[in-house]
Amino acid sequence: MCLFKLAEYLIGTGGWAYFNIPGRDSLEEYSRIYNFVEVNASFYRTIPLRLVESWRKRVPPNFEFSVRLNKIVSHKYEMEANEITFKLFEYTKKMCRVLKSETIVIETPDTLEYSDHKVRKIADFLSSLNPGSIRLAWEVRRRQKQLPSALIDLMKEHNIIHIIDLSKDMPLYESDQIYSRLFGKGEHNMYQFTDEELLNIYDKTQKRKYEKVILTFHGVRMYKDAARLNMYLKEKRFPSVTKHQGLRSLEAVLSEDTDFPISKEDLIRNQGWKVMDLTKQKRIHVSEMLIDLPKRVYKSVDEIISFCCNY
Repeated sequence: MCLFKLAEYLIGTGGWAYFNIPGRDSLEEYSRIYNFVEVNASFYRTIPLRLVESWRKRVPPNFEFSVRLNKIVSHKYEMEANEITFKLFEYTKKMCRVLKSETIVIETPDTLEYSDHKVRKIADFLSSLNPGSIRLAWEVRRRQKQLPSALIDLMKEHNIIHIIDLSKDMPLYESDQIYSRLFGKGEHNMYQFTDEELLNIYDKTQKRKYEKVILTFHGVRMYKDAARLNMYLKEKRFPSVTKHQGLRSLEAVLSEDTDFPISKEDLIRNQGWKVMDLTKQKRIHVSEMLIDLPKRVYKSVDEIISFCCNY
């Protein structure tokens, strides 16, 4: 007999704006494939509640949203209490109520320094809030490796979920939920996950008995990455990313948007982060196929493939 509840998995992306199907509503079509989305627009501007209401009506009853707190709170005023930060937090709560969302996402910049004085100011702000049943989840971006223990203790005190990128880190303390914003190991969100990397992310969610696991992808291939992990959870297998294997798969990937002529260095930088099908069962980064190419300028995909055949 099962003595504990299995974790609920919510897998989606940072927004649906680029999920385009001609002639179809993006959010409605998105919600047919994924069970969760992180609302990113609220980080940049105030969203009219009428529009928020329309979002809730366009998705299934079991579809879940999280809502990002406006950057004026986290970046301009750096999580300190004032009339503006309270007003914006209360408005975010209203959005959550309309969307039936259980989570407010906070992201603070890596330029914020957590001195003892700053931690006390943040503590004053958090203590003045009344989130009710809504949970705070906080991505503390940082340049230094370790967070001050006083800040960690503060997050624990307010039952805040520590947001991390599971492809790089684990939460600094235990919680009943895990929330991961997944960017990968590339620059400027230019990254696509291999099967092994997605499986590693999933395995990390199994290390503790979480009640809820929220995985939100943010790379340029976020819709594909989220869909692939979804398939693994349902069928215990990963789908192909192209219709071919080996060099033909490499050719298909490079034919998407490679600008010629191109040097080997730029080719690896611009295309190496993508994933191709080495075999039906194995996906690799394109860079693994390009790394041994001669250092030269290439004029076409055919030229690259011909050199790959010889090396």
